[in-house]
Amino acid sequence: MSYKIILDSCGELTEKMKEDGRFASVPLTIQVDDHTIIDDETFDQADFLKRVAKSPNCPKSACPSPEAYKNAYDCGADHLYAVTLSAELSGSYNSAVLGKNIYLEEHPEKKVYVFNSCSASIGETLVGLKIQECEEAGMPFEKVVETVEAYIAEKRTYFVLESLETLRKNGRLSTMKAFLATALKIKPVMQGTRNGTIEPLAQVRGINKALVRMVDLVAEQAEHPETKILAISHCNCPERAQMVKDALLARIRVKDVIVLDTRGISSLYANDGGIILVI
Repeated sequence: MSYKIILDSCGELTEKMKEDGRFASVPLTIQVDDHTIIDDETFDQADFLKRVAKSPNCPKSACPSPEAYKNAYDCGADHLYAVTLSAELSGSYNSAVLGKNIYLEEHPEKKVYVFNSCSASIGETLVGLKIQECEEAGMPFEKVVETVEAYIAEKRTYFVLESLETLRKNGRLSTMKAFLATALKIKPVMQGTRNGTIEPLAQVRGINKALVRMVDLVAEQAEHPETKILAISHCNCPERAQMVKDALLARIRVKDVIVLDTRGISSLYANDGGIILVI
C-alpha cells in the first residue's frame, strides 16, 4: 500500500524527508503587524526575527484551512497520515480533521488518520519518522495508528527560551514578570505535558545554566534512550544546539540524533535563541 505523511509547517523536515515524495508540508501563516508570511520554503528566518524584534505587537499565526488539508490528502496514496502541532496550542489539528472528513466523503475507500503530536517543531518530525518506520515495517494501517499513538504518549518535549518577549506580547506572562525575569536574567526550563500544554520545570539564572539544567533533566528522565532518536531544533543558534547535543551524548546513549533550524511557526514560539529538545 502507498502512503503519505503530511505535517503542518510547525514541524521541521530533514533534507531526506524533503527529498522523499512520501512527506508533504501544509503551511500555516504568520502575521507581523501588516506583513503576512507564509510558512513554506520561502520563509526567511532572519527577516522574520528582525520584524518581530522591531514590533511592539505579538506576531499572530493562522492554521491551514480544512481545504488545504483536503488538497494535501488528495495525492493518490492509500494510507494518509497528518501530524499537527498540539491541539492545545493551535487549531491545526481540528482543521486537519475537518479536511479529512471532507476528503472521505469523496473517497470513502481511503484510510486517513490525524495525529495530534501533543508537541511542536521537531516533535512533529519524530512522529512523522515513526509513521514511516511503521509503514516500512509493513504494519497494517490500524497497527500503525496504535503504535504511533503509543509513541506520542511516551515522548518528552523540553525547551529553553532566550527571550520572554513573545510570552509577554501574547499575554501568557505579565509585563512585570517578564521585566523581572529579564532584569534578573532568569531563563525558564519548560516542558510539554502529556496532553500538549506547557508547564515550567525550573527557573535558572542565565541561559547557559538553564541549558545545563535541561540536559540534567533529560538525562535523569529519559527511559531507554538507546532505543530513541534525540531531536533538537534551534532558532538561529546552531552553536548552542551543538553544545546541548554534546552535553547530552556525554551522559546518555541514543539511537540517532537530528538537529534542525526552526521554521516559521517554531521560530515564533521559540524566538531568537530558543532551543527545543524532544526524546
